[in-house]
Amino acid sequence: MTAGVASLAVRDLLRGIRRHGKVLAALPHAIYLEFADTVPEPRVIAVSPPDAIRLPNAIITGPWDAPPLAGNAECWAGGSRVLACGLDVRIVRWWDPSPVFGPLSRARLDHGSGVLARLYAAAEHAPGLAGQDGPGQLAACCASGDLAGAVEAAEHLVGLGPGLVPSGDSVVSGVLLALRLLGGAISGGTRAVWLANWLSAAVTCDATQRTTTLAASLLHCAAKGQAAAEVSAVLLGMAGQEPLEPAASRLLTAPQGVDLAWGLVAGCRAALLLSVS
Repeated sequence: MTAGVASLAVRDLLRGIRRHGKVLAALPHAIYLEFADTVPEPRVIAVSPPDAIRLPNAIITGPWDAPPLAGNAECWAGGSRVLACGLDVRIVRWWDPSPVFGPLSRARLDHGSGVLARLYAAAEHAPGLAGQDGPGQLAACCASGDLAGAVEAAEHLVGLGPGLVPSGDSVVSGVLLALRLLGGAISGGTRAVWLANWLSAAVTCDATQRTTTLAASLLHCAAKGQAAAEVSAVLLGMAGQEPLEPAASRLLTAPQGVDLAWGLVAGCRAALLLSVS
């Protein structure tokens, strides 16, 4: 048995009755477990070693000496334990995936979004949807307060791109997090939160039919203001509460990190434009 530190986003699932699930994927950096009968979301849990990205639905365990065994496609969770792929993880502590902000300066956020934009523009990896119009349309509609246009653009991005977490989902998640968390902390940010509420409802209502089960769970987390630890660090950096450049460098090297950063900048700029100074 090994000890684990779990996100509060999955506390109800982990502390509840023992549930049977299935292994979605067993990779060197994470095991993804699905519990389809669990309501509400997230229905997917990521079990990861300390050096992996800490997703908002993650359990972090000790270092892995070898990749987990994927032969058994069944898993169990409940009673503060998870059994999967040869691992028996007991939850000993919890971490909060929702960063907390006090009142934020508009000038600070404007500066932070500019710094992050420059860093992702110079990143080694290009955005997954580079050359496509969808992300720009979402950003423009959010900035102008065009609800119908923003909903249409966000719904178009859900499930767009390859992989367990398509790039379009990461862009949308970044926008939702910035609108809700940063917009909600600046003076007059009510419209940004209002927009985040509508977009969240639109992209989560049928997410499991439009994208992967992991991406759907991450969209539900973003809709609630729950972020990966690396994304939270960037948000805190944009707010001037932590150093931004080291946090951005960590995020931009993570899978889908550039897409998330793009969404954070777009959401932050929209929040500033929608707010009343």
